[in-house]
Amino acid sequence: MEQHTYLVVMAGGIGSRFWPFSRTHHPKQFHDVLGLGRSMLQLTVDRFRGICPPENVFVVTNRDYIELVHQHLPELPADQILGEPIGRNTAPCIAYASYRIAQRDPEAVVVVTPADHAVMHEENFRAAIRTALDGARTHDVLITLGIQPSRPDTGYGYIQFLDEVVRPQDVQTAPGHEDGQFPQELRKVKTFTEKPNLELAKMFVTSGDFLWNSGLFVWRADAIIHAFHQYLSDIAEVFDEGEEQLGTAQEDAFIGRAYSQCRNISIDYGVMEKADNVYVLPADFGWSDLGTWDSLHRMGQHDADENVVDGNALLYDTKECVIKTPSERLVVVQGLEGYIVAEYDNVLLICKRTEEQRVKDFVADVKSKKGVGYN
Repeated sequence: MEQHTYLVVMAGGIGSRFWPFSRTHHPKQFHDVLGLGRSMLQLTVDRFRGICPPENVFVVTNRDYIELVHQHLPELPADQILGEPIGRNTAPCIAYASYRIAQRDPEAVVVVTPADHAVMHEENFRAAIRTALDGARTHDVLITLGIQPSRPDTGYGYIQFLDEVVRPQDVQTAPGHEDGQFPQELRKVKTFTEKPNLELAKMFVTSGDFLWNSGLFVWRADAIIHAFHQYLSDIAEVFDEGEEQLGTAQEDAFIGRAYSQCRNISIDYGVMEKADNVYVLPADFGWSDLGTWDSLHRMGQHDADENVVDGNALLYDTKECVIKTPSERLVVVQGLEGYIVAEYDNVLLICKRTEEQRVKDFVADVKSKKGVGYN
């Protein structure tokens, strides 16, 4: 069934919380954030080898980044890179890819993933994806992967699930798959909660029936298109009207018009929080969305003083810091504890790790006071 399995990588974001490393002209998905010799985009596609054939891999990105995608994935044919004229959040992005794939393969089962996630245990990850694919291939469901929380993190969304095993008779099968088995690991979703405050996050983790929302989705292309018609009919109508232009010379012009008509809305808010056929697969494979410098500190390789260092650096009396600097520049750090020291493309950031939520404010100030060349 691999020939009907597709991968959609969402790679259009700027990642401003990772500034100055992630910049408008070169966002973090095109960087080797973990120091492994592969960019985040490359690692994301690598992760799906053996699950999805290369000819079924699609990357959705901003049109400004199409050439960067070519550089990082030179084996990817040009017609598998879908360029968005403007950012409109995840719902239009997923609609574009889903309509394009469904046109090519009516039996398509699609995995949707951001391009900036880190996974430590890849075999566990692949096993979870295969389980979700088994459920989505034979049933009319929308599946998201939920991560077992290790701490009350306020930077993630949370998914509450019903703990009882799903009865097969309660899940609608897909046409032609009436004998399909529904994976027992899947749980019915009860609620979605966007980034909570700390007290609420502590309650969620203690309760045991909440998972982190990973932003990873698995569904049949026809199932998510049906959901668009139910819950985001305005977006569905736009793509219905131009469906015949997808995959033709008229596609770029159509997408330019389509995105001007699509509202800015996430797939979570637009579909997943409203649909009644949403299921979650609880999983644990050493996941992080690498959205912030602090997440890099948690995921990175630590020295004896809990520093994460990627660069040519000498540290003295320095603990629990993130140091990410160009290899051609020697950096000497003394006496810091719990700081970010990051340099890229003529910008140096020195900031307390506990204050990293202010990075977006720094970017805004830099843009207004120093010009757009630094953002």
